[in-house]
Amino acid sequence: MTHKFLHSCRFLLLLTTWQTAVQAQGIFDFERKPIDYHSLSANNLVTQLQDKINAGEAELIFKRPRGYLDSFLKQLNISTSTQTLVYSKTSVQLHWITPARPRALYFNEAAYVGWVPGGDVLEIIVTDPQLGTAFYTLQQRPTQTPRFHKDTGQCLQCHATRRTQGVPGPVVRSLFTRSDGVPIYRFGNFTSDHTSPFSQRWGGYYVTGTHGTTLHMGNMLIQRDTPYEDLNYESGANLTDLSSRFDTRPYLNPHSDIVALMVLEHQSQLQNLLTKARYEEIRGNSYDNTFSDKDNSPSPVTQRRVTRAGEALLKYMLFVDEYQLSAPVSGTSGFTAEFSAKGPHDRRGRSLYQLDLKTRLMKYPLSYIVYTPAFQQLPPMIKTYISHRLHEILTASSTNDDFDHLDLKSRRAILDILKETHPDLAESW
Repeated sequence: MTHKFLHSCRFLLLLTTWQTAVQAQGIFDFERKPIDYHSLSANNLVTQLQDKINAGEAELIFKRPRGYLDSFLKQLNISTSTQTLVYSKTSVQLHWITPARPRALYFNEAAYVGWVPGGDVLEIIVTDPQLGTAFYTLQQRPTQTPRFHKDTGQCLQCHATRRTQGVPGPVVRSLFTRSDGVPIYRFGNFTSDHTSPFSQRWGGYYVTGTHGTTLHMGNMLIQRDTPYEDLNYESGANLTDLSSRFDTRPYLNPHSDIVALMVLEHQSQLQNLLTKARYEEIRGNSYDNTFSDKDNSPSPVTQRRVTRAGEALLKYMLFVDEYQLSAPVSGTSGFTAEFSAKGPHDRRGRSLYQLDLKTRLMKYPLSYIVYTPAFQQLPPMIKTYISHRLHEILTASSTNDDFDHLDLKSRRAILDILKETHPDLAESW
């Protein structure tokens, strides 16, 4: 009895010591100084909307069957054509999600919203100039003054991993999924972005649209004992109507548009690279303030941090290693026309929002995210690095560099568009 008691006490002491160490260090590096993620003040679309609600200047209307969803999307100017539908149980509301009741995702350049029929909350991810990315929920019950609740760490268990570049942020995962919505991990799982082959995209998602003979993981339901060699990718190919799969009536539209998915996965990883670049400059400044000679110039350590993060961000923005389409892609929801019509446009009517969808995602392969506050409010060293390198690449006389997927004609077109539509970025050129 005494031995067991001492053993239990020793175990509890070790457990308490470990818990104390974890609490002291923080689970994630960005939770400690100099980032201090949880202590930073948030100022984003959600906090601004909350201030307006509190002041009586804005209203969220609760209306069944979708609760606050319709009103919230309107307040944040998020189009319903962005709807994509996820049936894998990969959300905090997994007990509600099935292939017969998928979770709907909606997004714009600054926010992502998740809703599932019957669910307790709206799940919200929003860009933030200080935090990089912030996470919120909104209870799905009518109240006079709806309140957004900022996440205190639960979301980070899935949204702050190597899949998100090690920073808090959105992620599009692709998993083989059973008929009850449970992922089958033994077949592997993938993080989707514009570099991913179609064969690794959209597992656990419904996908509407056509894409020729290029096959993806969407729309597939796998039995528990199905051998890997018997997986039938063609069963989910070129699907344009979901009405035979589940009841689409509770949703804002009957689509889970393939082009919306392609844009979503592109910008989700770009958002993470923006956050990582921000954090790297903050860490570099902190290092210099502690160890440098105080001459106000960045140390070699900080310069390397900025260069490494800036180059990774720049390559992604310019679609280096993008998966090349072997057949044209066409969506079903009207998203393509709506997104491509966005501006700003130059005098020739060209825009970085214009989609290609024949051999690649964008007609002019520089991400439209350059127009967003998330990019424009980058710290000065990173922003200066991106600006100078971008000009260097777009004015090169040869394509013999790391950006050889861009011919000289494309580079000049992007340069001209930026000069006319983004004077702040081109100011130093």
